[in-house]
Amino acid sequence: MKEAAVFFLDWSVLFLLNYVLSNALAAAIVFSFICCVFLFAFRLYEDQHLTNLAQQFIRTLVALTFSIFASYVLYPLLHEVIGLRQFAINVLLGSAVISVVNYSVGVFFTKRVKPKRCLVIGKAEIEPVLQEIMKKSNGRFVFVERINPDPASLKQKAVQVDALVVADYDLFQHVRSQLEGKYPVLLLSELAERILKRIPLEVMDSFKNYYEMLFIHAEESSLKRALDIVCALIGLIVFSPLMLVTALCIYIEDGRPVIFKQERVGKDGVPFIMYKFRTMKNEKRHQAMFVDQETHRILKIGKLIRPIRLDETLQFVNILKGDMSIVGPRPEQVPFVRDFEQKIPFYSYRHKLKPGLTGWAQIMYKYSSNLEEVKTKLSYDLYYIKNRTIFMDIRIILQTIEAVFWKRGAK
Repeated sequence: MKEAAVFFLDWSVLFLLNYVLSNALAAAIVFSFICCVFLFAFRLYEDQHLTNLAQQFIRTLVALTFSIFASYVLYPLLHEVIGLRQFAINVLLGSAVISVVNYSVGVFFTKRVKPKRCLVIGKAEIEPVLQEIMKKSNGRFVFVERINPDPASLKQKAVQVDALVVADYDLFQHVRSQLEGKYPVLLLSELAERILKRIPLEVMDSFKNYYEMLFIHAEESSLKRALDIVCALIGLIVFSPLMLVTALCIYIEDGRPVIFKQERVGKDGVPFIMYKFRTMKNEKRHQAMFVDQETHRILKIGKLIRPIRLDETLQFVNILKGDMSIVGPRPEQVPFVRDFEQKIPFYSYRHKLKPGLTGWAQIMYKYSSNLEEVKTKLSYDLYYIKNRTIFMDIRIILQTIEAVFWKRGAK
């Protein structure tokens, strides 16, 4: 709700600014909407950015600059009413005004929120998750105590807090029956997803039966496939000149092959051949390795195209073939998958959907290079699989621009 309100407020500010500059109603509406889409793509409306004035200004400046380039698609319609001077004023003045407005709204909402004191019922293993929720919620949730569900102490302590948080699925009905619906009861699984935007594996384990039922029915819609085809065709058309230049640079620097083919694990655990532009020297490897273990092999052209993910653009072909999707968990090498399935619980759930060119884990987390980081990244993949919608896919596609610009998750 807060995100939508700030988005509309920003659109109103930009609309007024562009209408004054252009005196053209339709152009002001269209250009302001394009600007707001890029403000959303650069994640201005997330809590940690709303309350940081420096982040607001930097992200707004970059987003509005990107919106100028995007607007040139509509240049034949806009050039008579919005010129270079108006674009420059829009970027500079808009960045200053919007960053201050958003920061003020963020601070206002933060100060108005009263911390909710919660009593936790469940295991000690979830303590790190509770600490992370308190931090990420900016103090909106405070866990004052954790107890076992003893009927006498439960009713006595329930009156002293704002809500009860049940950290074990099997205890949920038991606790509700004891309290007879007189006190608010929250599930830790729902709270963790809402605040952290991921499903920690400790929570998955505590709510195993609940999540197993949900993941059994995970499937992709025909609308998602249509989005894949449209985006892949547009991607191939837009990036084809850069792809040709990339192929020539690889050939000149290190010869053939230009295309790197590797077996990856796809939907339902079925392997497929994934395509990439080759960015490493053509040497034989005896075992699968993380990228940061092979930095000495990266080509000069590879150091340029890997951070901006240009080497991944060939995967538009995989998407058209139906092996991959635009959005989904990133496909892993077969040896890694077999190893992770033995060491990480619930890892096989990430293969309920097609792997993606981009994904929720890619825009929310860094590149993973050890087992603990793989577990954290898995928690984001699980969140996406459970909560995916076509609107979430569009959000991920847009916010991938921000992830690429700030080189998050790139190696």
